Amino acid sequence: MSSVNSSLAEDYLRLLRRKNLFSFSLLMLLTLAAGLSLHTGSLALPWREILSALADWETTGRTAHVIQQIRLPRTAAAVLAGGSLGIAGAVMQNVLKNPLASPFTIGVSQGAAFGAAFAIIFLGAGQTHSASSGASAAVSISLPNLVVLCAFAGSLLAVLFILLLASLKGVSTEAVILAGVALSAFFGAATMLLQYFADDIQVAASVFWTFGDLGKAGWTENILIGITVVLAFAFFLVGRWEQNALLWGDEVAASLGIRVRNLRITAMLFSALTVAVTTAFLGIIGFIGLMAPHLARLFVGNDYRYLLISSALTGALLLLISDIIARSLIPPVILPVGIITSFAGAPLFLYLLTRRRKN
Repeated sequence: MSSVNSSLAEDYLRLLRRKNLFSFSLLMLLTLAAGLSLHTGSLALPWREILSALADWETTGRTAHVIQQIRLPRTAAAVLAGGSLGIAGAVMQNVLKNPLASPFTIGVSQGAAFGAAFAIIFLGAGQTHSASSGASAAVSISLPNLVVLCAFAGSLLAVLFILLLASLKGVSTEAVILAGVALSAFFGAATMLLQYFADDIQVAASVFWTFGDLGKAGWTENILIGITVVLAFAFFLVGRWEQNALLWGDEVAASLGIRVRNLRITAMLFSALTVAVTTAFLGIIGFIGLMAPHLARLFVGNDYRYLLISSALTGALLLLISDIIARSLIPPVILPVGIITSFAGAPLFLYLLTRRRKN
């Protein structure tokens, strides 16, 4: 009997070591990707100058400006946004009991797009400008704070609707997902209706905002996103055992003293608000919240003691690599990272579905 217990203990410790090794490997890969992100761009910079700019923030010059004010904020935005989407996706898939649950599929991103379009078209937050006489006009957002505020309000509308539906008795988690799909379609139709009555400048500005673009983030935006990510991660980390109990079903969780309904509502609220802040600042970045948790589960399983951090690191790594690709495909043009994540995510997710079915 003792030998059996010893064998089980060794197997358990081996499993924990494997999960810790995976998280450590993700952290190392993320560090390497961050270094590559600082090095990647239309302006080639020596590694020595990059390290010097990072070590001494009093340094002035072209290299210091490019690293400290352009590439480093962009890299930080990729890590923070990817982490927030990964955490939110992992939690939503558990509390809604649906592997297709993600910020993109429940209407949060589409609600933000509607809010931004409303600000640009009805409140005059979009404009054109030209660099010099005779130069071609370029679209820009003239009132970015107003656009962010309206985008956040649109996300909150989607969150409140989903929370209201989830709080009703007799409503299944599958119905919540279907309601999210319907809500996405509704916000999409409302956005198109606004664009139909807008002029060319307003349409171009609203479409420009919907592109997920990490270049929109400065240090102020990164700080605000980082605060929400840290708060949400701390909340979910404290409740990791409740998330594990929920894996066994609502009845088992309730028998352990967990208020399942309250847990579902608060978890959805924290995850959706985190995504709302990220989407309001950076635009729509699809597929990361859906993809990162599934990739992490292949290595750490469903144990939320490890899945939360692994999903965050996986999401950050995926988004950072996608941004590096977006800057490298056709330099000096920088593609919106949302395009890259959608192109890469769709076939990868289909591959995972077929692999899980075979297993």
